[in-house]
Amino acid sequence: MLKIIDLKVTTNKGRKLVDSFSFVLKPGDKIALIGEEGNGKSTILKILAGKDVSDYVSYSGTVSCDERIGYLPQRIPEEDLNKDVISYIDEQIDYSHLYSLLSKIDVDADLLSDRVLRTLSGGEKVKIAILKILYEDPDILLLDEPSNDLDLKTLLWLEDFIINTRLPLIFVSHDEALLESCANGILHLEQLKRKSEPHMSFAALSYEEYVSSRDAFINRNNKIAAKEKAQYDKQLDKWRKIYQKVEHRQNTISRADPHGGQLLKKKMHAVKAQGRNLEEKKEQLRKPYEPEEAIDVFFDEVDLNPNKVILDLELPLLQIEEKVLGRDIKLKVFGKDKICIIADNGTGKSTLMKKIYELLKDREDIRLGYMPQNYSEMMDMDATAVDFLWDGVSKDSRSKASTLLGTLKFTAEEMEHSIAHLSEGQKCKLFFAKLIYDHDDVLLLDEPTRNLSALSGPKIREILCAFKGCIIAISHDRKFIDEVADSVYELSESGLRCLDDDL
Repeated sequence: MLKIIDLKVTTNKGRKLVDSFSFVLKPGDKIALIGEEGNGKSTILKILAGKDVSDYVSYSGTVSCDERIGYLPQRIPEEDLNKDVISYIDEQIDYSHLYSLLSKIDVDADLLSDRVLRTLSGGEKVKIAILKILYEDPDILLLDEPSNDLDLKTLLWLEDFIINTRLPLIFVSHDEALLESCANGILHLEQLKRKSEPHMSFAALSYEEYVSSRDAFINRNNKIAAKEKAQYDKQLDKWRKIYQKVEHRQNTISRADPHGGQLLKKKMHAVKAQGRNLEEKKEQLRKPYEPEEAIDVFFDEVDLNPNKVILDLELPLLQIEEKVLGRDIKLKVFGKDKICIIADNGTGKSTLMKKIYELLKDREDIRLGYMPQNYSEMMDMDATAVDFLWDGVSKDSRSKASTLLGTLKFTAEEMEHSIAHLSEGQKCKLFFAKLIYDHDDVLLLDEPTRNLSALSGPKIREILCAFKGCIIAISHDRKFIDEVADSVYELSESGLRCLDDDL
């Protein structure tokens, strides 16, 4: 059994990630560890797995486990990527044990070869990494972002695996559909009050139940807080009027009326005492709960003609060097279309998106915004977050950039950090801020939600649904596909096929 008792975690720079948290993982638990990027989810999993984290955090409390833990890191270690699949699983492989596992987790035996791990797709790597863990007969699983970089087919495989495994587990994922299908408990790691107060909580609820109960709590708490504040403001306003009236009478009373002056002095003493009581009462008022992921941004109104041709693509061949990825690719996109392109991993989606960007980037009749899958393609990692948005001209535009970042929950310190020091989730939000700041009306988005927390994702989908321009996106995010895309195209070697035609 895995037990956490009074866990406290602090970064080596003094920032608290966890403050006095206790938890017990029970048989049958499928616990999702959620929270914004940079809050320490991966760090917590490493601590639970017994990994060394002393180079960037210190912790106290007790983490104990009398069972074998199988740990899947967010990324396979670099030194393992050059191994062939069999050597990666075990240098002294027991083939009978290995093959007995294949049917249980639906791994294709063809993957068990001398292929180098580095050459596998993202989904194949995850399958082999989980196979390696199960080969070691663990009693508990800790999975850090197993859903990252998976295509839809492999996501469904992962979902089935988590639901059906007999092993209790804790997993980190940003995929809401996966959380909704698999989790029966939620560990939520938050940084409240502008990232100055850590808060870790557990709820024995499904993800949908947790979000619903949390929203209800926040709404109820904030209504009570607003009512208390309104009542307090009313009392304060009444007190100020009395204070001003007594002060005025003190200033105007005749010196010939010493008795009246004494009475007013006593009155002022009582009024000031009431003021001190109100100050104390102010500290006792219920505080509004401002969720860490709460963001309040929208795209400005754009005015694209729905009949305007944004893209009329005819591509005989899509290829990388000598490898042909697709043939006879055709795609016509109009002014207010929102399309999503899906495909298995390694089939050329990002390559196609880059070609679309090259075709559109010099158009003067549209304002093009492009979010690549690899942010460094379009970001100077040495620049600050503010400078990435700012046009470098007026103080007003710099102030506007800072205000926009504030609505996305960037602290003043993070705004002036180099982008390289931001988490992947913060970089993603920074890209959305850029699209909004630049008033773009055509958006090319390559996996736009892959680094957003599950709680931030709904707001981003909301603003993209409300966007009145054109969106061409690549995504494996089922929520994004269902809620944002009007049309879905599947890319294969034979070209692009509109899946709407199958409905």
